[in-house]
Amino acid sequence: MNISEIEFSFPAAHAGNVFGQFDTNMKKIERALHVTLIFRDDKLKIIGTEKDCKRAKDVVEELLLLSERGNVILEQDVNYALSLSMTDEVSTMTALDSDIICHTVMGKPVKPKTKGQQEYMKLIDDKMVVFGVGPAGTGKTYLAMAKAITAFKANDVSRIILTRPAIEAGEKLGFLPGDLQSKVDPYLRPLYDALYEMMGAETFQKNMEKGLIEVAPLAYMRGRTLDNAFVVLDEAQNTTPAQMKMFLTRIGFGSKAIITGDMTQKDLPEGSQSGLDDALRILKGIEEIGICMLTSEDVVRHPLVQKIVSAYEEDEKKRASKAQKKRMENSGYHRDDQYRRNNRNNKDNRDRRDGLRADRRRNG
Repeated sequence: MNISEIEFSFPAAHAGNVFGQFDTNMKKIERALHVTLIFRDDKLKIIGTEKDCKRAKDVVEELLLLSERGNVILEQDVNYALSLSMTDEVSTMTALDSDIICHTVMGKPVKPKTKGQQEYMKLIDDKMVVFGVGPAGTGKTYLAMAKAITAFKANDVSRIILTRPAIEAGEKLGFLPGDLQSKVDPYLRPLYDALYEMMGAETFQKNMEKGLIEVAPLAYMRGRTLDNAFVVLDEAQNTTPAQMKMFLTRIGFGSKAIITGDMTQKDLPEGSQSGLDDALRILKGIEEIGICMLTSEDVVRHPLVQKIVSAYEEDEKKRASKAQKKRMENSGYHRDDQYRRNNRNNKDNRDRRDGLRADRRRNG
């Protein structure tokens, strides 16, 4: 194995941000790409095989470019850069960084952070109805809300309607105090949180009072026609097929509908079919409808969330594999049983025929 060295200039002002506290990011890159990084006097030296050195250089330069643009380099940025380096697509991160959707009230830019999220945003721009399906932490709802607020501020739509089915997450909450709005607010809290962050509480309240922003449970949608509105249906995996059909048939002229959900977190009663599964099966061939399937690689929460999602996905695959194997074994047993039954029946028929022949000979 030939060992190579690459040395290039690296500004010391960005070393702390790119390499992380106590060089944690640097060590992660070294472990993942099997290289050694040595930073001294504004020079970074990379030691390893030629291929690994090139990948490490691409990753470091991409993280440096993000840092120079004012981004704080997080562990998830390093993880994503490393995963892209395996497919030689690290430069994708720079393109993602320039695709800003809007800013929060604190001035923080809201933008896609993965290729999957970028595809999701493009579908929302191009299609009238978009399904964003994926595990927790992939930004399905948050990015949809950002697009809704951007369209509202640009006067592309006259109102924003946010809805989700009011169903408990696997537990019975019983009686909730207050009026009807107070009873449903706990179920809609994630939507409120995103609106507060991107619009500010005061602006949100003013638009709520004017009826320009509506946050309501899905049951309130029946009988309405939603024209010139940006509609977001969250937690769609907890809808029934009838509810999903009801929601989709509310869409009017000049409207856009985003349906988000996580197939792995259904809170419906045992044996009930999800309206999200049903809709994806029925509507997948319609050109005006976009479907974006996000994966654990698109998780942008704490890196531990990505590991948790991946662990559950792996466990689900193992369970499915075991179930398939068991079905095949049972099918084999059934075939063997049938074979034995057929042989037994054939033997019984032969015995009867032989008995009849013997009787005829005796009587003849």
